[in-house]
Amino acid sequence: MLKIDTATDCQTVITTFECSPGTCADVLDKLQGAYRDLISHQPGFIAAGLHVNDAQTRIANYSQWQRREDFQAMLRTDEMRDRNREIAGMCTRFEPVMYEVAGVF
Repeated sequence: MLKIDTATDCQTVITTFECSPGTCADVLDKLQGAYRDLISHQPGFIAAGLHVNDAQTRIANYSQWQRREDFQAMLRTDEMRDRNREIAGMCTRFEPVMYEVAGVF
């Protein structure tokens, strides 16, 4: 379960995917499959959430990992590299950024 708290000692990654209304459902399917079949089983994975905007032009992904290195190791697996290439081909762009929780209100 996601826990957004400044006292949480974990690595947060927020990734935005820019896509078109015509590819949004396909990108979302690929992301859900990646989490179901691969990502959620990786060492250090805590939880994740996927969000789609009303226009279906952006998908935001919020994930938490025990350590930065756990997230990076998942990205380096051959299967995830293949999946990311496929997802990237359906998006205008996507960008994962690592964050620390600075405040909760």
